[in-house]
This record gives sequence, structure tokens and C-alpha cells, in this order.
Amino acid sequence: MDADVTDSADTPSEPDNPAEDEVKDGATGVAGERDEEETATGDENGDRADSSAAGLAANHRRGWLRWAALGASFVLLVAAGVGWWIYKKLDSNITTDTSAAAELEAYEKERPTPVVQGAQNILLIGSDTRSGDGNSEYGRDKGGPRSDTTILLHLSADRDSATAVSLPRDLMVEIPSCRKGDGTRSWEQSAQFNSAFELGGTACTIRTVERLTGIRIDHHMVVDFAGFKEMVDAVKGVEICLKEPIDDKAARLQLKAGRQKLGGEQALGYVRARKSIGNGSDTERMDRQQRFLGALVNKVQSNGVLLNPTRLYPVLDAATRSLTTDPGLDSLKDLYDLVRGMRNIPAEKVQFMTVPRQPYASDPNRDELVEPEAGRLFKRLREDAPVSVAPAGSGKTDENTDADTESGADAESNEKPDDTGPASPTATPTFTGSNAATDECE
Repeated sequence: MDADVTDSADTPSEPDNPAEDEVKDGATGVAGERDEEETATGDENGDRADSSAAGLAANHRRGWLRWAALGASFVLLVAAGVGWWIYKKLDSNITTDTSAAAELEAYEKERPTPVVQGAQNILLIGSDTRSGDGNSEYGRDKGGPRSDTTILLHLSADRDSATAVSLPRDLMVEIPSCRKGDGTRSWEQSAQFNSAFELGGTACTIRTVERLTGIRIDHHMVVDFAGFKEMVDAVKGVEICLKEPIDDKAARLQLKAGRQKLGGEQALGYVRARKSIGNGSDTERMDRQQRFLGALVNKVQSNGVLLNPTRLYPVLDAATRSLTTDPGLDSLKDLYDLVRGMRNIPAEKVQFMTVPRQPYASDPNRDELVEPEAGRLFKRLREDAPVSVAPAGSGKTDENTDADTESGADAESNEKPDDTGPASPTATPTFTGSNAATDECE
């Protein structure tokens, strides 16, 4: 018995149970795996939360970008629409002179042939018509409208110079037979130059100029009193300088001496007045017109009008509303191309002069050309050869010398306007005139 008890005492109270150990270990493993899964799930949920927040932020950014793109597109569409509206408005302002084009086409065979490709000759006509808005206040029509001012503008082929030649309205010329407004035809006659516009309008004036000069007129522009005023007002006035005060009742003009800025109404009186300013001659009036146009060109170039849309629009609006042009210049694009070609011409290369002339032998109140100087000038312009200008009395002009004859050029007094032979290599002739860089106050 003792042996049995001893054996029993030596026997472990809890015998090994592999199955139970496996169960315990298994329970521990499952719990560990659950902890790992829960940890992993928590991490995954955190990642999902972070991803969701990032996605919302990305969506927000994409939404903002879409709205920004839509807004920009809308602004561009509105801007394009406004731009197109402005373009169409300005384009429709211009009046096309189709009747002149038809008349000139009928006489194409008698017109001069262009000599230099790329050079442009444009006839600028200031009409004294009293018809139209704002023009009747300057007096009554005495017959039809006449050309109050006529300027032949020559643009060199390389666009490095512009020469504006005034043609006196009292210049005696040969006016061809022209079609009148009532459909009848005038007879060929010798008369003062501005009668051509009254007889047959722009076409008659162009044919008269071409017959006089032998220069092919490529384009023309007609502007009336009201249009001139509006263009001056559009550039906020033009500065001039007067040596003496002006009091001209006929022109409704009172100005003090010295430097001052003229608005449209004053500017019109300034360029038209002649009876009470200086010696009262048309010569002095043309000189005054040239100086004013030079100041206007300088103003447009110097204050950034061409590069500033807010300043450019009123100028274009006033200019296009006041213009009547040939079909080749009757669109905003045509005018823009013309101005773009001129905008880089230096002010000192924008020159103004009056065709050489003297009192008419039969009537000192009329003018006639001075030859051979006038023929020499026309020849230079036809051939796109350079000319220069200098103030009267400067001693620098060679209008009354034999400079061209001495250098081999044809300077005979019977030089024909249609003499379009090659130019002789000569020194640049200098005529009485001014340029856009000239300051009257200096």
C-alpha cells in the first residue's frame, strides 16, 4: 500500500494534455490574428479617410479649375463679341464712293500708268459742303460743294517717308469733261482747280490732278468740316504756337499769342481762316494747314494713340464716320493696313509743301505753276525719288536754281507730266516746306 501511495504522490497532479495545449495556443493565435486584423483594419480605415479627404480636395480643385476655365471662356467670348461689334461698327461708318470708281474705270485708258510698284499716291480732299450734320452752320451752299483743301500724299514704296503736297484751290488748270451730278457732262475748260470738285465730284478732281501731274492716284479720301472737328477732339486737341493773337469774326476765332491747345471748333477756324490772319493770302493759309497737320501727326505718334485701345477707338470712330473713300480703302482692315505702314515713319520724314506756283499772269488773284520746278517735283514723286524740304528764306531750297540741270536732270520748262522715263542720278532737290517734327514755338 505504501508503495502505491508513494507512486501516487510522485505522479503529477495535472498530467500533460497536448490537445488542451493546442486549444490554448490556438486561442492565443486567433486572438493575435484578430488584433493584427483589427490593427490592419484601423490603418486601412485611416488610409481610406485620408484618401477620401485628398479626393475631396482634388475634386474641389478640379471643380474650381472647370469654373475658372468656363469663366475665362465666357470672358473671351464676351471680349470677342465686343471686339467684333466694334469692328463692324467702325467698318460700317465708312462711306464708299462707288460713282467715282465707275467714272475712273470708264477713263482708264487715259490715266497715267504706275511707275514704281509699292508706292502709294492718295488724294486727300477737304470738302466745303454745307450739307450733312453740323456743316450748315458754316454758311450757305453757293452752288455745289468745292474742295476747300486738296493734298496729294505720296507714300514711298519702302514706307520710310511721306510727302504731302498742297494744291492751291485757286490754281488755274485744265479740267477735262466730267460727268455731273445730274447725269449730264461738263465741257473741257480752263478754270480754277477747286471747280473740278463742284463740276464732277471726286472723279473729276482725280482726273484733273492726274492730267496736271502725270501721277497715278491710287486712292482718295474726302472729309468734311464736321469730320475734321471730331478727329481733333478725339485726340484731345492739338497744340500750336502763335506769334500774334488772332481775332477773326468770319472764322469765329479768337486766340491769344503763344503756345496753346486747340479743340475741334477752334482748329477748324484756324485752318480755314485767311482774311484776317497774316497777309490774308491762300498761300499763308496752306502753310498754316500744313503746320497743323504736322502737329496732329506728331500728337498721334507721341501720345501712344496707336498702341492704346481706349485712345485709339474714339479716333477711329471719328475718322471712319467722317470719311468717304474709294472701294480700295472702304474697310477698317484697309485703313489699318495703310496706317500700319505709316506708323514707323519718323516725324522728320513726314514732309509738307505746296506745289511751286506764282500769281497767274492774267489774274493775280489766281495761281499758276512755276516751271520747271513744279515739273521737277512731279517727276520725283512719280518715280518715288526722294525730296526734302526747308523753311522759306532759309537759303537751303533749290526751287529757283539750276541744280538739277547742272547734275544732268531734265529741267526744261516744257517738261511733260507724262514723262515717266528713268530718273537721273541727282542730288535730292529741296523745296519750301516743313515736317511733322517742326515746332513753331522754337
